[in-house]
Amino acid sequence: MSVHTSQRDRAHGLMLQASGSRRSTAPKFEFAILSRCDFSFRMNFMQSDSGHTTSIWMSAPTPKFLPLAEDIAADVCVVGAGISGLTTAYLLARAGQSVVVLDDGEVGGGETGRTTAHLTFVIDDRFHSIERLHGEEGLRLAIESHRSAIQLIESIVNDERIDCDFERLDGYLFLGEDDKEDLLDKELAAAGRGGIPDAIRMEKAPLPFPTGPSLRFPGQAQLHPLKYVNALAQCIVRDGGQIFTGTHVAEIEGKPRRPIVTTSEKHTVRSNAVVVATNSPISDYLIMHLKQSAYRTFVIGLRIPAKSVTAGLYWNTAQPYKYIRIQHMDGHDVLLVGGEDHKTGQADDADERFARLESWTRQRFPMAREVAFRWSGQVLEPADGIAFIGSNPDGAPNIYLATGDSGQGMTHGTFAGMLLSDLILGIRNPYETLYDPKRVSPRAAVELARENLNVAAQFRDYLTPGEISSADELAPGTGALIRRGLKKVAVYRDELGEVHERSAVCTHLGCIVDWNTAERTWDCPCHGSRFDPLGKVINGPAIAPLPAIVAD
Repeated sequence: MSVHTSQRDRAHGLMLQASGSRRSTAPKFEFAILSRCDFSFRMNFMQSDSGHTTSIWMSAPTPKFLPLAEDIAADVCVVGAGISGLTTAYLLARAGQSVVVLDDGEVGGGETGRTTAHLTFVIDDRFHSIERLHGEEGLRLAIESHRSAIQLIESIVNDERIDCDFERLDGYLFLGEDDKEDLLDKELAAAGRGGIPDAIRMEKAPLPFPTGPSLRFPGQAQLHPLKYVNALAQCIVRDGGQIFTGTHVAEIEGKPRRPIVTTSEKHTVRSNAVVVATNSPISDYLIMHLKQSAYRTFVIGLRIPAKSVTAGLYWNTAQPYKYIRIQHMDGHDVLLVGGEDHKTGQADDADERFARLESWTRQRFPMAREVAFRWSGQVLEPADGIAFIGSNPDGAPNIYLATGDSGQGMTHGTFAGMLLSDLILGIRNPYETLYDPKRVSPRAAVELARENLNVAAQFRDYLTPGEISSADELAPGTGALIRRGLKKVAVYRDELGEVHERSAVCTHLGCIVDWNTAERTWDCPCHGSRFDPLGKVINGPAIAPLPAIVAD
């Protein structure tokens, strides 16, 4: 029996324990009726804690939990209430473990709410590249892991009766404007070797413009990510788990037997294992951040007539690539188109990138109406194309992490829950080596060197002048850097006109942050840490806020 099948069956079996099939007894998780469920939280509409823009998903009603207010203990402490953390917590709670989930924002309030929720085993770093870096067996395991993640999501959706717009559909890879057809030939051959015998070449993708030749991959899927993770949170509580939001983790201390997680309010969670599922890990200071790079990616959503574009998942081979899907909403469809990536903190031109996406889309989709949504998200790109899921690389016992989503956070995050729950429960998993955070990838040495040279170059910001000379130049709701002697200061003027000053030195490894106009955040150009306008951490690897500037 393949491991992905046994994983799915194990999760399914846990949901069919002694009380009998949950299909006949579980409440249907439709969010219109969640207020009637007997849980100790209330529903509200989500306010994003990961940036200023709003994605199409953020109108979903979201469970509201209280902050941690005392010292507690559990079998497992999960840090992060996105797809990775909640899937891990769900599977462990189903297995009878006592689980505590901590998040400094809300459930799904980080990057899970900023995905486009493509569920695919078509690896975006290209099959032939993964095969070159990890061999044919590595490619097969990578494809199988993503496929197993989709199967687990489908199983959970069906068994828990979650209303989250889950739908199976085909995926299509088509050429970028400057790419040659032999790229598709290489991909199709590698797909076959990786275990996708039903991939076929087509004259064009079923889109309303001449895409040229494409590859069709049956069996992909899509869903509404926040409806799904919100239901997972409810299932975790039902199964005895505890979730605390508005709870910032200040320290994770490895102990030989009982790791300790300490919050900024000095409360502790003692557990047998800690899972760090914070997108960018906060449990590792350096090693992981030398192996991956943070990128901003941009998405627009345009209203289109219902069924005017064939439902499917679409990507092209351009660099950076465009990605496309449809979401049904209020009697019409929304065409989601993403791309225009740049390294986090190394550009502040979101309006131009949104405009290029819109221009590209309108040239190819004449039925497109107004732009209803514009948002950006953060993607962590591992140098060798495979996520990092497993034991923390510093050797601390019983601390685990999941990072390096590489633009496929929903499947990587789901598989992370599968692999990490196995590791914690002592179940053998043959994917462990492929995803091991401690792995060394000699064939990715050139990419590693290039990315880390880019990081080193960011320290030149210590020598550059400020962007403005006085806070008087700032309009309300904007920020900029000011030089004061040898120091750089991050200055923000709020909507009421009050000026706030913070050190511009990232509290991770000391790079100078830059203002992100679209999201109203301070972004680090080295390893992707992000801070809100007042310096609060909203994305690791930084843990501490930007210090306030004290007047002399």
